[in-house]
Amino acid sequence: MRLRSRLAAILAAALALATALPAAAQGPATPARPDPNDPDSVIVEELVVTARLPGPAWWTVSNGTSTVYVLGAPTLAPKRMDWDRGLFERRLAGANVVILPFQDVKVTFVGAFGAAFNFMRLRGGVFETTLDPATQGRFVAVRSRLGQPADHYATRNPLAAGLLLATDYRTRNSLTTTEPVKLVKLLAQRARVPLSQKSYDVAPLMGAVIRTPQPAGRACFDEVLAQAEAGPGVTQAAAKAWAGGDVRGALSNERTYERCIALVPGAAAFDTRVKTDLVAAIGQALKRPGHAIAVVPLRPLLAQGGVLDQLRAQGFTVTTPGEET
Repeated sequence: MRLRSRLAAILAAALALATALPAAAQGPATPARPDPNDPDSVIVEELVVTARLPGPAWWTVSNGTSTVYVLGAPTLAPKRMDWDRGLFERRLAGANVVILPFQDVKVTFVGAFGAAFNFMRLRGGVFETTLDPATQGRFVAVRSRLGQPADHYATRNPLAAGLLLATDYRTRNSLTTTEPVKLVKLLAQRARVPLSQKSYDVAPLMGAVIRTPQPAGRACFDEVLAQAEAGPGVTQAAAKAWAGGDVRGALSNERTYERCIALVPGAAAFDTRVKTDLVAAIGQALKRPGHAIAVVPLRPLLAQGGVLDQLRAQGFTVTTPGEET
């Protein structure tokens, strides 16, 4: 059972791609030195505005006759997060479809064996024995606070250890990557509005963890360790900003996990595929009269080359939350 739970944790880490250390104050959404490995590090600043209507921020994509209302969602938030659903419920009424980012695991029959084999290759030893004394002391303090024994991190791969630590930290602090998408999906199903949600075979990313260069893996582990030491305050503050329509504040959320995944060979191509599929789904919805809803993680939505940037390049009109009345 322990083997299966660890395998599930690694796979969950890979899935968070559709997925920074804490910042004390808000600044530009794009850091002074964007990470070249992070596809969402550069934000289209003109899209970062405070919503005029109550609740979270929405962007509107239109072709002149049809409209898709796009809710930018946090990639990490407290479980059971409270937010004003009034505008969402009004837009849900009469919607043709609700487009969701992927959430569910789809591992092919053959891929499942490959994922299990690669997981076994990642196992070996106890990770903390590979660390220098100072880092080992910090890691032991953090994993003890998270309630995990040393052999929970039975790997010598620093990226795998970092991803497991990130999962444990988020679980312990009741942080989730499924809100508010999970609630949106439930409400759409209750309203009998059709859903559009793709799933992917992510087993190849499991093996790619092994091929990640050791220095990159160690850099990831160090960032995750620092985030776990800092605690969930940044994420809680960003979630509150998101619920109030403060887009810049919402973008201050920690992204260590996502930046780690970006280091995995093949992750950039996977990220491109997910964004392309979301753009295609929104474009398809615009072919039907009326309106639809899409939920897209904030940074992939607002990044240079992201979902809204691609839709504007295709000639669609994008309206920001600051223009809504």
